[in-house]
Amino acid sequence: MDLKMARNVPDSRRTGFEILLSWFEDWRISQKLEPGREAARAFWIHQVKTKPRQDWQLDQWKEAIGWYLEWLRHAQAGGIEALSLEQRVYNAVDRAGGRRGLALRTRETYGRWAVRYARSLGDARSMLQQEHARNFLGHLVTVEKQSFSTQKQALNALAFFFKEVCGQEEVDLQVQLRKTTPRVPVIVNFQEILAILKRLEEPYRLMAEVQYGGGLRLKELAQLRVKDVDLERRQITIRQGKGDLDRVTVLPEQLVEKLRSHISAARTLFEADRAATLPGVALPGALARKFSAAGTRWEWFWIFPAPDLSADPESGTVRRHHIHPGCYGNALRRAVQSANIPKRVTSHAFRHAFATHLLESGKDIRTIQELLGHADVKTTEIYTHVAKGVGATGVQSPYDLMQKQRLS
Repeated sequence: MDLKMARNVPDSRRTGFEILLSWFEDWRISQKLEPGREAARAFWIHQVKTKPRQDWQLDQWKEAIGWYLEWLRHAQAGGIEALSLEQRVYNAVDRAGGRRGLALRTRETYGRWAVRYARSLGDARSMLQQEHARNFLGHLVTVEKQSFSTQKQALNALAFFFKEVCGQEEVDLQVQLRKTTPRVPVIVNFQEILAILKRLEEPYRLMAEVQYGGGLRLKELAQLRVKDVDLERRQITIRQGKGDLDRVTVLPEQLVEKLRSHISAARTLFEADRAATLPGVALPGALARKFSAAGTRWEWFWIFPAPDLSADPESGTVRRHHIHPGCYGNALRRAVQSANIPKRVTSHAFRHAFATHLLESGKDIRTIQELLGHADVKTTEIYTHVAKGVGATGVQSPYDLMQKQRLS
């Protein structure tokens, strides 16, 4: 799709077309949709029409989509490769990642970075030169000032691209990553948490309660299975958490009966799926090959199952998945806005609050480290900077001391 060389696009509209079609291409690739009118229609419904737009924007974007569909028609009629460079690069990274046994999320992340690299050059031959990759990574460090973790992620993605896709044995991208200063986490207090919970509809309220009550990451919360929750011992077992580590965390006593009722309702959904002879739930790693029938057993069912069936992103099998993390995040955002809380509250804020409130209650930092699943206690120590009565927040301001002296 060589928009730069197109003679039928006025220079005044070329930049706008490029922005829209890059947006469309990124979305289409992420949704694994074939190029064509159906993908364009889905993009318009799920991306463009989700927010109020200016009339001039819609008119320009319609022109851009129209140009794309016309270009696609001529390309297909002439036997020209209809897939963009970005699509071909993403597919190549995905296939190479599959051969190496990389997780789906890792393949998607590497694929997106390869797409950004391809778009920055616009030419397949130029992509093979490591010098261009060094310039691209240097731009992320010096111009975009991306965080250290983002820089490292991009470096790993391009190293994988050169080694596994391009077949280059010697890869030295010679980039000096820039360390970024750790940021103090956003902490919500008890009153703010209660205000948010009050405005959350079920099952999202229960999800928030479990996340705050046990300090779970978002992915860990969404992927909880029946076998991982012990109501009697009031424990939650996290399987294959960050760093592929297992751990045990606490289940609040106040949630036991509520969770028991929720699991009972999930059992009804499970029985309905079995009666309909639907495929079992997805299993992690090699378990699907070793124990192919395990996905149809109750203990492997999701604690928070999705209300509707959907296609498995890897196999294409239509089955019951867990609630999409994005749905939970959207519900949480609406609740925060409704509660008029002037903080940037995401689902991870519940994990931050879990750690901070435990620290404030007198729990030792090593115990909190184990509950959170941090590999290094230094990661946990960030909460000492925000916990009341701990670290700098335990110091009384000299202004308050001055006022006491004045009143005495």
